[in-house]
Amino acid sequence: MRLITGLQAVREAIRVHGDKLEKVYLVRDGGPQIDAVARFAEGRGATVTRIDRLELDRMARGARHQGAIAHAPELDIVPLEVVIASFAENPNAVIVALDEIEDPQNFGAVIRSAVALGATAVLWPEHHAAPLSPATFRASAGAVEHALLCRVGALPRALEQLREAGATVIGLDAHGEHLVEDVKLEGAVVLVVGAEGKGLRGPVKKACTVLAKLGMKGPIGSLNASVAAGIALYTVLRSRV
Repeated sequence: MRLITGLQAVREAIRVHGDKLEKVYLVRDGGPQIDAVARFAEGRGATVTRIDRLELDRMARGARHQGAIAHAPELDIVPLEVVIASFAENPNAVIVALDEIEDPQNFGAVIRSAVALGATAVLWPEHHAAPLSPATFRASAGAVEHALLCRVGALPRALEQLREAGATVIGLDAHGEHLVEDVKLEGAVVLVVGAEGKGLRGPVKKACTVLAKLGMKGPIGSLNASVAAGIALYTVLRSRV
């Protein structure tokens, strides 16, 4: 079973999985917020156990838990073929692809933005990527429970396959020739986000249809990866309203 820590992450796990959760552990005498989570869990058919904070600390294995832990089913990781097949049903699909994002906070925050802004799936390579860990789940504020997740062997090849399937693959690059809003954003779109400091790797850039940058006016030339992903996603969403 998968360990989930933190109030919002546990709430979303309860909302999505309900009685499929193995158990929800809440701190004794945690106050109104914890009591509300207990009522919500019981209403969804989950088993709730109240324990001491020291016991929660031990179960959390160093992760911040805010008085709430849950054991949830493992996440489904779909193959790339499932993502490509979704284009037939949703020709305007938006995919977020991550190039070696190794920080679980950034990984989780990107997943949160992707779910909130209507992205179809989040895709990342199996090597040099943050793990799907309690820190990632917590940083996503529970959004990971709603996300379509796809892990691939080699990101450049996966991007090429998405292009072959008709998607426009946009690599976010501070030195890109175009602004994101000036790129063709109709049809299936893949937004590729690189790691802070390193940016996109050469083979990943070559696999993109176009390299584009975010319009910025201040003295700072780059953004946190999750912030950049959120702005790019919103730009695509706004273009389709």
